[in-house]
Amino acid sequence: MRTHRRLLTVTGLTAAAIATAGLNTSAFAATTLTSGHVDVLDAEWDGADLHLHVHDEETDTEYEPADVTLSVPTAAKVTNPGYGFLGSGSQIWLLPDTEVEADAAGVLFADISTEHLTTGVFANNNVSYRLVSATRNGAATEDFSIYTGSGVRWYDSNTATTSYKSRTFAVGVHNHANWAFEEPGTYQLTFRVQGTVGGVTESATETYTVVVNP
Repeated sequence: MRTHRRLLTVTGLTAAAIATAGLNTSAFAATTLTSGHVDVLDAEWDGADLHLHVHDEETDTEYEPADVTLSVPTAAKVTNPGYGFLGSGSQIWLLPDTEVEADAAGVLFADISTEHLTTGVFANNNVSYRLVSATRNGAATEDFSIYTGSGVRWYDSNTATTSYKSRTFAVGVHNHANWAFEEPGTYQLTFRVQGTVGGVTESATETYTVVVNP
């Protein structure tokens, strides 16, 4: 079992504190992540509230979602595997569900994490992640989905269906699948994590920025 050291959470408050100390704050500008293993949706429970972070597994660094841009390079383009929900384009931009494929392409190995949630806290030892909304270049989009290698959809931003918007995950695990984008542009993906603690529903909602390069 891996032991994680929670090294750093990069926030505006941290930058402000350093500025007060008279140090250069340029290192605390928005961060762009382009490759490596990243827990895009990383839920944590502090004993009173749920929180969502972005956890860079490569450096064991946590970021507030608003402080991170996830970059999907041109190298992420692959042939459309032909699943109907991926549209009719010949290619899609893919963050694959295996680390070997992601490393070979030089792209992010993205996941949905509950590894920092322990058993015995949430009802049934699980939480749900809901895709609240998705936009591309400021407009609602049908061009985002998450699916397994066998073509089983976990999430689909298509507003024509109410399905594939929420999924339940056990606590204490990583959950890897393919993150697919059908068109280039700037995506804003809003997710909510929710669970029940002592009969009370707890949740946290954050928006993630993903830039898909043509």
